[in-house]
Amino acid sequence: MIQLPSLNRRQVLKLLAVMGGISALPTRAKAQRSEKVVLYTTLNSQSVDTASDIARDVLPHVKPSAVVGGSSQLLRRIEAEAGQPKGDVFWTSSANVMHGYRSLFEPYRSPEAEAIPSHLHGPDDLWTAANLHIVVGMVNARQLSGPAPVRWADLTDRRFKGKIIIGDPGNSSTAFTALWGIERVLGEDGLKALARNVSVSSAASHVVRSVGQGEYAVGITFESTAYPYVAGGQKEISILYPEDGTFTVADNMALVKNSPNPAAAKRMYDLLLSRDMQVALLQNAYRRPSRSDIDVSKHLDMPALDDVKIVPVDEAAAAADRDAFLARWRAHVAAARSA
Repeated sequence: MIQLPSLNRRQVLKLLAVMGGISALPTRAKAQRSEKVVLYTTLNSQSVDTASDIARDVLPHVKPSAVVGGSSQLLRRIEAEAGQPKGDVFWTSSANVMHGYRSLFEPYRSPEAEAIPSHLHGPDDLWTAANLHIVVGMVNARQLSGPAPVRWADLTDRRFKGKIIIGDPGNSSTAFTALWGIERVLGEDGLKALARNVSVSSAASHVVRSVGQGEYAVGITFESTAYPYVAGGQKEISILYPEDGTFTVADNMALVKNSPNPAAAKRMYDLLLSRDMQVALLQNAYRRPSRSDIDVSKHLDMPALDDVKIVPVDEAAAAADRDAFLARWRAHVAAARSA
């Protein structure tokens, strides 16, 4: 198994170049004058810097810049700017969030999309999955007072009261995806029991940080945000892939309708879906690829998707149930606090 998490971005790019990968990426912009492309992105600095580094080498005449924020914040900004758009590419969020903003996106089917399974394509090609998340538990062994959990059901045990943290599903698409899926597995009574044990953080980034620092035993989060602590050598940190089944969610990318730089936007979109970009994002930012032609276990010590029990989640149903679910969850949390 090849272990690459210690490589920095430039080392990864050089390695890809030696392997011939970079030369295979799109190069259509080389004969053109410099074009800007503005990414409205929810991704972290490692992801943005990796994409910018590769774009600089592969699309030297396309100059990307990034506006970073939360998914709802950025989508509302795109909506407010619809009369005179300032962004070109939205990168990324889940379908249950993007569905309500679909009128803001330009249909586009990238040539790179052929390597992405059909169920990861948005309606009418309004978006495409740029990567895939798995909902996991991030576990700090030093904070456990008994056996490590192996199932979601284990987290409803009263010994975990006050030892679990999750983001606010009203603000965090990660938390919404996790809790809506957990309700499918455990039922409403199981969700109520979980609500009695969890602390809810208004800042999603606080979930993994607080588990890493030993403030909580378990954080419910995405694989890509928990894995850096494992890769960073914290021996007490492990990742729970629940035996009673967990969920994947596509992180989708879209072109902004009537964007100021449509040609450059398509070039950048193609690049972000390319095999070599997704390998680099896996190695640098631990983002599981959406492409079917990448075996993650050959690059990092992550399980292959086929080795994880996945419970299918209907993104359209999740989007339709969003408001009702948030009301149910808030009622469960309020009841737990008053008990």
